[in-house]
Amino acid sequence: MTDGTKPAKAPRRPDGAALVIAIVLGAIAGVIFWDVSQLSGAAGYSQVGPTTVPYAIAYCLIGLAIWTAIEAFRNEFPAREPQQFGPVVWIVGGLAAQMLLLKVAGFSIATGLLFALTAAGFGKRKLWLTIPVGIVLSFAVWVIFAKLLQLSLPAGPLEHLFF
Repeated sequence: MTDGTKPAKAPRRPDGAALVIAIVLGAIAGVIFWDVSQLSGAAGYSQVGPTTVPYAIAYCLIGLAIWTAIEAFRNEFPAREPQQFGPVVWIVGGLAAQMLLLKVAGFSIATGLLFALTAAGFGKRKLWLTIPVGIVLSFAVWVIFAKLLQLSLPAGPLEHLFF
């Protein structure tokens, strides 16, 4: 027989990973606040100057840190799946390939390989298809930025073939 009262819930511990994320967000905001305070904030005739956007970003990070800390104490995050390292290896490999090949092979080929290896990380393992598609898309981006907008992107043999 029960007396009609509910059993007391055991106190739950806050989510440690979420608390670490909240602390890191707060630390990044603190670094931004400190760095911006070292700038000369001469806005001239308007209220917007070189410190406006960094301060806005820092305040947003503080808000996210507080929100994350509150959610950590509520501990209502869904159960986490174990990390799969295969996709991470594909993506990091793509980034490494792009950095190593950017000056030698040019923007289009290096970024096309990054595209293909990132697609492989997300499960699209048909490299015979994703490499050419990535190179064509990257070449289109190179044309827009290097030729139309006159920005400096590394050119390789493919870019020299057409321009």
